Amino acid sequence: MTVRRTVLASGLRIVTEEIPAVRSAAFGIWVNVGSRDESLKVAGASHFLEHLLFKGTKRRSALEISSSIEAVGGEMNAFTSKEYTCFYARVIDKDLPLAIDVISDLITSSVAKPSDVDAERKVVLEEISMRDDDPSDLVHELFAETFYGDTTLGRSILGTTKSIKSLSRSAVFNYYKKRYLPEDIVVAVAGNIRHQQVVDQIIAALSRDEFLDRAEKKFNLRPSQEFSRKPKRNVGLINRKTEQAHIVLGMPGVNRDDKRRFAMAVLSSALGGGMSSRLFQEIREKRGLAYSVYSYAQQFAGSGFLALYAGSTPSKAVEVIKIMRGVLENVASNGLSSEELIKAQGSVTGSLILGQEDTGSRMSRIGKSELIYGQVLTFDEILREITAVDSATIAELASKVLGSAPSLAVVGPFAKRSIFEKAVK
Repeated sequence: MTVRRTVLASGLRIVTEEIPAVRSAAFGIWVNVGSRDESLKVAGASHFLEHLLFKGTKRRSALEISSSIEAVGGEMNAFTSKEYTCFYARVIDKDLPLAIDVISDLITSSVAKPSDVDAERKVVLEEISMRDDDPSDLVHELFAETFYGDTTLGRSILGTTKSIKSLSRSAVFNYYKKRYLPEDIVVAVAGNIRHQQVVDQIIAALSRDEFLDRAEKKFNLRPSQEFSRKPKRNVGLINRKTEQAHIVLGMPGVNRDDKRRFAMAVLSSALGGGMSSRLFQEIREKRGLAYSVYSYAQQFAGSGFLALYAGSTPSKAVEVIKIMRGVLENVASNGLSSEELIKAQGSVTGSLILGQEDTGSRMSRIGKSELIYGQVLTFDEILREITAVDSATIAELASKVLGSAPSLAVVGPFAKRSIFEKAVK
């Protein structure tokens, strides 16, 4: 399996992974723009635009876009994050030229008709409502808002009801023209393909409307300077009449350029990565206080955090938070045992390898890596980084990260945040 890379004069990057043993191919266009790039006035524009590009181009209607891929048994979708947007399709290898043509058409030739903007506005507002009706989803949004404050990383990817209602067609279309540029795009392909053949097809598809006819440019990497948080409080609370209290407790972690991100993955796994993790054992197995318990590390350019989640009976919420803090304090003081370290390393490497068993996952790995780092590490290089994490590295990282002041987000039937403020002091 070979990963190859081509950089065009316009700055657009193409990365491929040839996997001759399969009969499928995955194609993705990764754009280096997300919700952290938005001003407050256009909050939610990146996600709104992701929806809108599927509504029609100069060559295809919305129905023709969707039916073209479905007619060959393929799948097509898109997603927006805080730092990038991805449009992708997965098809039988012989249908890859079609997937390239259709997805590229969205990027180069969207028309964003006023009627489509108004129609899709309703869809996005429904998505916001759906998010608000799911407390296990809402609590993570609340945590980001609490942890980062009123900043671009603290705001929702979806925007707000107010910002979406006020977004005009011209604002969204101008955002599209200014942000969807070749030097900010990575095209990733994985499957039963040939690199140069795919490069030729991509150049032909993306040459529409003079999209690639630009002066020579260098590709862009997001600046990695430290991001300034602006938290207003250490506890965020949304009072809802739910059957469970949804809890996220977190603290500053490492940014995406920090070499310790591999150690952070191991530490997060040991804390809440599975049934044998500290949190799962203490909260669910020993005390039966929650069904869902886990941890996760999130990294951005210039910032990052480590967060723990649990859903519990409201009357046990404070107890669960105290247990979380006890686990964190113990690991901060004592690190991990040798057995825990080995298990966590095995869990991280096993999940990585098992998660790359299909062409879609392979495409995502190389596309995201190229967009973020400007390079794609091999599996062997990643595995070496993970297995190189030792007890001393974990102890130093745990002491620094887990000993810092936490932020807390809670969604549940609570009128006052004061009881939780006491729990995190």
